[in-house]
Amino acid sequence: MNLETLANILADYKEMDASLITAETTFEELELDSLDTVELLMKIEDETGLTLDVSEDLRSVGDLLKALEAQGNA
Repeated sequence: MNLETLANILADYKEMDASLITAETTFEELELDSLDTVELLMKIEDETGLTLDVSEDLRSVGDLLKALEAQGNA
């Protein structure tokens, strides 16, 4: 998954413009609470077939991209 695809998923979830989302955008900036994060991860898992662990290390869009890349290469 690339940044553009992930940004589109996040933008759809948050009903915002995907062009405002970068790899540096934090979940806090997107106003994602822990429940939002879990729901979002489940949506991404459904779309990609990958399994992601909810982790304190996932704080930004870039962190999520790295986790997806790691799962995709596992």
